[in-house]
Amino acid sequence: MQVACFVQTIKERCRVCYTCVRECPAKAIGISDGQARVIPERCIGCGNCARVCSQGAKKVLDGTREVARLLQERGPTAALIAPSFPAEFAECGYESVVGMIKELGFSYVHEVGFAADLVARRYHSLLDENGNCSYIATTCPALVGYVERYYPDLVPRLAPVVSPMVAAARVLRILYGPDIRIVFIGPCIAKKGEAASDDLNGEVAAVLTFSELRRMLSEADIRPETTIPSDFDPPWSGPGGLFPISRGLLQAARIEEDLMDGEVIATDGRTNFVEAIQAADSNSLDARLLEILCCNGCIMGAGMTTEATLFRRRSLVSRYVRQHWTTFRKEQWERDIAGFSDVDLSRSFRGFDQRVPQPSSEEITSILARMGKHKPEDELNCGACGYDSCVQHAIAIHRRLAETEMCLPYTIEKLRETNEELALSHQQLISTQEALMHSERLASMGQLAAGVAHEVNNPLGIVLMHSHILLEQAEKFPEWREDLDMIVEQADRCKKIVVRLLHFARQNKAVFRNVDICSLIQHAVKSYPFPAGVTIDIQPRIENPRTDLDPDQINQVIANLFSNACDAMPEGGTISIAIEGDANQVWFSIRDTGRGISKENLGKIFEPFFTTKQIGKGTGLGLAVTYGIVKMHRGDITVVSNNDPAAGRTGTTFTVKLPRKALDE
Repeated sequence: MQVACFVQTIKERCRVCYTCVRECPAKAIGISDGQARVIPERCIGCGNCARVCSQGAKKVLDGTREVARLLQERGPTAALIAPSFPAEFAECGYESVVGMIKELGFSYVHEVGFAADLVARRYHSLLDENGNCSYIATTCPALVGYVERYYPDLVPRLAPVVSPMVAAARVLRILYGPDIRIVFIGPCIAKKGEAASDDLNGEVAAVLTFSELRRMLSEADIRPETTIPSDFDPPWSGPGGLFPISRGLLQAARIEEDLMDGEVIATDGRTNFVEAIQAADSNSLDARLLEILCCNGCIMGAGMTTEATLFRRRSLVSRYVRQHWTTFRKEQWERDIAGFSDVDLSRSFRGFDQRVPQPSSEEITSILARMGKHKPEDELNCGACGYDSCVQHAIAIHRRLAETEMCLPYTIEKLRETNEELALSHQQLISTQEALMHSERLASMGQLAAGVAHEVNNPLGIVLMHSHILLEQAEKFPEWREDLDMIVEQADRCKKIVVRLLHFARQNKAVFRNVDICSLIQHAVKSYPFPAGVTIDIQPRIENPRTDLDPDQINQVIANLFSNACDAMPEGGTISIAIEGDANQVWFSIRDTGRGISKENLGKIFEPFFTTKQIGKGTGLGLAVTYGIVKMHRGDITVVSNNDPAAGRTGTTFTVKLPRKALDE
């Protein structure tokens, strides 16, 4: 079976909101690479996707060019107007509608409603003649397409009766001959597919929706107020004009829907028609006739342009039929019905199986797990993806009709994880930038310090040497002894400062070894000369103390932190050392009970040469060197301090975090 695509997606307009997926009863909308597309083989032409798309991203196959071509060719062309037209053209009388269509160039304008009367009588006789058979009415081409594709086993139960459109075309060929060109105008997109069906062999040359008709009238500047009114060409319609209303077929055929015996069931709408077909397939219905419309009546077809409510449209159609069912028309209608009673209204249907094998439960479970749905309670069935349940979504993914990203909870969770990763990456970037800036400052100051140290070191050595010589000779001049001791003491202090400057200036690299962090800290405690009054409390809280680091440099970090802690506790106190870790990091905290650091100084403590100690008590290089060593290890050092007794116990805590595994340079 050759399949034409009657609905396409305009990619530039599609916002991938999944509304079309949700509204498509045939699930003929596939999502791939975040883009919606209509699958021609699966599409039944109901037009729900075009009707609900707020972005106008669904484009229906345009019939205006073909109709314009037919009107330009020589020979008569007839227009068949669907009985739902009163609901579409509520702003003007039916004579104006007919006049405008004839002004477009149509030779004849006929009501499909008369053919609907013929079809209704055929259904009545079909039930009378075949008392044991059950049928599915075939007036709705979208319903027929759905059965042929997804329930081919029900094809034999499709009533072998043409739709009113095809019946009207056969009536016109009797009236005007086989060469008449026929154009159907109505609310239904699926009629385009029905007209193009190989089984009907071009009985209807082209199909226009009401929206397309309005566009042609607008382009030709044809308006009701400037048009000569005209009546429909006979034969005129009778009760068949009620066909576009749900259960209109039953009334026109004088078939009663008795809820007691349930032999006749009528339903409509996207959800109801699918459930009715499923019930018929499972043989859970005893009905002899299922009258099903894919839309909520043809008056709600996707080719309509009116914004009127369902009940307003019903009222307009009913009023038209009621007002024109006069005595004169009724008598003429009865004569025409009798005259065309022998019109062939039969047709056959063929299956076009588009069913896809159901995935196994294991495959569904695997797909659900990929979306983070490991337990039944994880399946929210929110419908945001366009499918009624998470299982249906998983089945669609297996059939390559959907993607995991369509799941809103899954996408939100992925977005949350991405945000967390971005936040972590951003924090790491900030830390790296800070370390880089700090390293650049250290390098610049290191070069300066190295130059100064080398320049000062030689004359300082001479001063020290001569000072010691003078001290050896001071026994002869006891009054010089005190001054010479002062010179030696200060010169020694200058020598130590120079040594520190040289150490600060050295560009050391970390030599990593796998060591026991607990043993390293315990050795540092034993080696450091703590002053009297300072007690040490070590609290190892780590299961695996092994980690990669440079023990000499980390030992220097610990010594610097011990020095600061002791200086902050001149009257003694306690230094608490906590050692902890996880699978990726180890960290140790050194907390003192000293006087603390003020808030305004906390942000400066890692800057080179910044110190809060008295002149002569510190150089301001210890924490700068410590910071550089920690960053060289790709770790982090933080400080928490309180110097306000009113706010709680004073003291400072330095925490050093180091990665367990050394990264390559």
